Amino acid sequence: MQVVDNVSALDRAKFGPIALVPTMGALHEGHVRLIRQARTLTDAVLVSIFINPLQFENPSDLEKYPRTPEADIEKAAQSGAEVLWRPKYEQVYPETTIALQEVGAIASLYEGATRKGHFQGMLTVVRRLFDLVEPKWAIFGEKDFQQLFLVRRMVKDLKLDIEIVAVPTVRESDGLAISSRNVRLSPDDRQAALVISRALTNASQMESIESMQDALDTTLASESEFKCDYAVIIDEEDFSLAKGDTKSKRALIAGWVNGGRLIDNMSMVGLAR
Repeated sequence: MQVVDNVSALDRAKFGPIALVPTMGALHEGHVRLIRQARTLTDAVLVSIFINPLQFENPSDLEKYPRTPEADIEKAAQSGAEVLWRPKYEQVYPETTIALQEVGAIASLYEGATRKGHFQGMLTVVRRLFDLVEPKWAIFGEKDFQQLFLVRRMVKDLKLDIEIVAVPTVRESDGLAISSRNVRLSPDDRQAALVISRALTNASQMESIESMQDALDTTLASESEFKCDYAVIIDEEDFSLAKGDTKSKRALIAGWVNGGRLIDNMSMVGLAR
């Protein structure tokens, strides 16, 4: 595996069509699944690691974000990456004034309502990575479902010739969705966080939207250490609240455990009446 700081050094004719796996490092099993999925598409798998300051609304959160550069190299290589790209800030944002990506109304909902500017920063860096790498495929996880939706919409709106490939959320054996932020959870925090996956599982076993929502609310309320931000059933097609005739329903949950923010989601398999 090559480790580079500038993709312009790649021999693209020799390298072939690229599958890009964009990350902020601190690679874990969820990233491994993304890399392995990319490998099913092509041998030319490029993993980027760039901690994007534009998507952190809180400077202290940026400072605390886990950084594991040596472990990242090992994990990326073992997972099948051909290139690990770690660009400098000046390569991603070469101009003094950064042109922020347009986001639209959906970016102001849910995660966007709590984390002001987060999705604009995320889409801005994703667009920059796309411009620099020119991938044929880009691989994203379903855990950040609103992010996935917005990236897909940006690609469609800009008519970019890139296929966005989604990979299902990877979970620990106890049901907790894998996240780079999980390393900051104490054992007690982790136990409290499990209420999220329990709520999603309970809701998925219900048939009506009303009973799904009740399962979310009741289960989450059973854990005093979990502070809920939102817990909703949405229409996957437009992020509106799901109705009786909604075909593609998904539950979204976000909240805090001991000051650490956690998000998760799950497709609702019950048929709403």
